[in-house]
Amino acid sequence: MSADIYAPAPGRASGRDIWRLAWPQLVMMLFQFMVGATDVWVAGRIEASVQAAVGMVTQLSFFMLVIAMAIATAAVAAISQSMGARKPLRAQRYLGLTLSLGMGLCLLTVLPGGLCSTQILGLIRTPPSILELSSGIWIFFLAALPGQYATVFSSAAFRAHRHVLPPLYASMVVFLINLLLDFGLGLGRFGLPALGAEGLALATLVSTLAGAAFNIWTLTRLGLLSRRSFAPLRWQKKAVGYLLKVALPAGAMQFSWQLGYLVLFAVTADLPWDSVNALAGMNAGLRVESILFLPAFAFASTGAILTGHALGAGDKAEARRVGIRVLAAGCGLMSLLALCMWPFAGELSAFMAPSPAVREHALRYILFNLVSTPFGVGSMILGGILGGAGATIYTFVVYGSAIWMIRLPLAWHMGYNVWESSSGIFFAMPVSQCYQFLIILFVFLKCDWTRFALHRQRAPVKNTGNRHDA
Repeated sequence: MSADIYAPAPGRASGRDIWRLAWPQLVMMLFQFMVGATDVWVAGRIEASVQAAVGMVTQLSFFMLVIAMAIATAAVAAISQSMGARKPLRAQRYLGLTLSLGMGLCLLTVLPGGLCSTQILGLIRTPPSILELSSGIWIFFLAALPGQYATVFSSAAFRAHRHVLPPLYASMVVFLINLLLDFGLGLGRFGLPALGAEGLALATLVSTLAGAAFNIWTLTRLGLLSRRSFAPLRWQKKAVGYLLKVALPAGAMQFSWQLGYLVLFAVTADLPWDSVNALAGMNAGLRVESILFLPAFAFASTGAILTGHALGAGDKAEARRVGIRVLAAGCGLMSLLALCMWPFAGELSAFMAPSPAVREHALRYILFNLVSTPFGVGSMILGGILGGAGATIYTFVVYGSAIWMIRLPLAWHMGYNVWESSSGIFFAMPVSQCYQFLIILFVFLKCDWTRFALHRQRAPVKNTGNRHDA
């Protein structure tokens, strides 16, 4: 796996270059979708309450990944720009700094999360009928958190170095192990004991740790992670400034976004009518929605990589041009896929939700989000491009205002006062995504987001090896 196997030639990135970076990430996202879809499908075959509990806990685990996603965004910006500036030692040291900082913060979140599990689940309005079940699942998900952090950081490092194949292989490992254990421990297949909800949670734990171990081993094998990755403290003190400059707004955005989703789950759980089925349907609908939005992340990541490399080389015009090309490719492809999915929305909801009562809510969720595909995908891709430039303050403002000023107030009003059903809550999502896309597109076209690039900083090195390289 050569470091430059998917690297565009110096100068402009062509459509072929973009596709070479995007397709492995698209397939990787497909595997990640199938992991989530398998969990929801098997949970639905056990019981609707299990499907609802898995949905609540999964969304809560996404919230716990806020710190990881923020630091990973900063890592992609710093590493890709360092590679674009032809400073591989600096890129390697930013990888070591990312792992050290991120894993330390991860360990600080695991203990409080375990001690306060009941209180945390109560805060997100988990229905009393599934509270005990959700609490048991949550402990397994919490144990998997260090593996999830390691996977997020290592995958970000691979992408920033244009090594897009190792994360794909890791996602295959996770999918196969999760599939085997979901059916084995969840439903009692392959001669394994049927543990139900605990079996699904155990499958998540084992598969996550296996994927993380594969990624770390590959980083070491390729020489990207070594003793050289852990720079002297003096270098780290100076280099951490740029990571924090990018990570803090990204973390605030992730916190705001994931907290907003938890509030949306709480609003749905608080419906006076059919709340457990609405929660299960929302969980099932989220998995179908991810068919579109996980691939969108692949294009967002591609945009971040190419933007970072261009800005590292000091080519602002190329950074803007490649951003437009990635945006057009991602929005066009995902919108076409959404159009093809529309006639089969009923079949997709039935596949993910065997219960007729749950299926009705899932179908509502799917239809509303298919309509909003161009806006949701477009804003994700533009957010990735701005992240690659280090301009995460813009995404924080845009995403935060979309969910707290538009989505949540509108969801509450439409769900409780107008339609008095989950339809009102789900209607708020395409409206907020349309707003989000239009504002972030304005930022991309009219604002000087390239000024946040690392190449404007002095190299934070003195007497630590090759001064020019680091």
